[in-house]
Amino acid sequence: MKSLNNTVRLSLIAAIVVAAASTLVLSGCKHMDSDNHASANANKYTCAMHPEVVSDSAGKCPKCGMELVQKK
Repeated sequence: MKSLNNTVRLSLIAAIVVAAASTLVLSGCKHMDSDNHASANANKYTCAMHPEVVSDSAGKCPKCGMELVQKK
């Protein structure tokens, strides 16, 4: 009986550890993806009227002359 309780207890602990580890891995992957996406857009500028115009630096839109704004 005591051996069965230990086996059940160890199985429960193992299941909790696996669940916690997978949760951390999945949330870490989502976090890393959003960081990469944010840093990719951090140095990009676009026109408010012409979103297809994208530049690596601030300046003016070649289509309408408006100031390019930094992507968020």
